[in-house]
Amino acid sequence: MGTPNDRAPLAERVERLLSPGGPLPIVAAGDPVLRRASVPFDGQLGPALLARFVEALRVTMHAAPGVGLAAPQVGVGLRIAVIEDPAPVTEEVAVVRGRVRQPFRVLVNPAYEPVGPARAAFFEGCLSVPGYQAVVARHAEVRLTGQDEYGRAVDEVFGGWPARIVQHETDHLDGTLYLDRAQPRSLSSHQAVAERWAQPTPEEAARALGFDLP
Repeated sequence: MGTPNDRAPLAERVERLLSPGGPLPIVAAGDPVLRRASVPFDGQLGPALLARFVEALRVTMHAAPGVGLAAPQVGVGLRIAVIEDPAPVTEEVAVVRGRVRQPFRVLVNPAYEPVGPARAAFFEGCLSVPGYQAVVARHAEVRLTGQDEYGRAVDEVFGGWPARIVQHETDHLDGTLYLDRAQPRSLSSHQAVAERWAQPTPEEAARALGFDLP
């Protein structure tokens, strides 16, 4: 049997979540909400409440800081995510990883499919798995479909690091964490990544830690 909080209308629960103001608490791995497929958004939040929720996701993402945040990461099982990447990296890293600036945008009911067979592997982290990173091989290019916060259709091809971000956030909406796709032997603390594996590619880490790259 669900708790009274589980049975409360979603809009009421979101109102309560937003009422304190400021960044929202981020749910950590181990909470079942991160392992459930999210419910498609079909107007459960009215336009004003949706706008407030999206703004709270943006504020929370910036405060963390991160380049993406999905609704389940703040305990809301709706198929909504936000992304934004100022790409504060060196030119060498930007070129190797295909990391380019991404403006703030809202993804509603997103889904992706690969474009071509190419895959790229890099260290990746998650706000819901604080303190660690691991190497994940992902599609180098994907086609993302869905809507924006105004219900307008999204049908766009992403490559490089933006493709990684949209795959990571869409996976959250399917109950998948990046660790499910990671090379287990690559798991490293943020400190280890900064001190040992800050190279543009994870090739040296693969040799030293004993895992394969695509």
